[in-house]
Amino acid sequence: MTDMYDEPKISNVALPGYEHSERGSERGRAQDPVKFLLATEQRARERQIAYETVRLLRKDVIDCYRKEGVNHYDNCKDVCKRYYDVVVQRDVGQVH
Repeated sequence: MTDMYDEPKISNVALPGYEHSERGSERGRAQDPVKFLLATEQRARERQIAYETVRLLRKDVIDCYRKEGVNHYDNCKDVCKRYYDVVVQRDVGQVH
């Protein structure tokens, strides 16, 4: 019927760091264009994963508030702390 009360699915995937290639100083050209494009694509994927992680954590906070009602100040501290810790990180916790 609904998956609202199912256990959340957590992935154990750990991404390795990716070697980023920046633009060169000569007229803004990259030293290795292929490496630069691969690094740009990787950064876009990391950013999307970070945004989705924040979205899922925010959903957990909302679900906890709705479930706990007036007791959410006491019972949702850990959920809110996880959400806050991810949101205040530089680049929303992207892999660098």
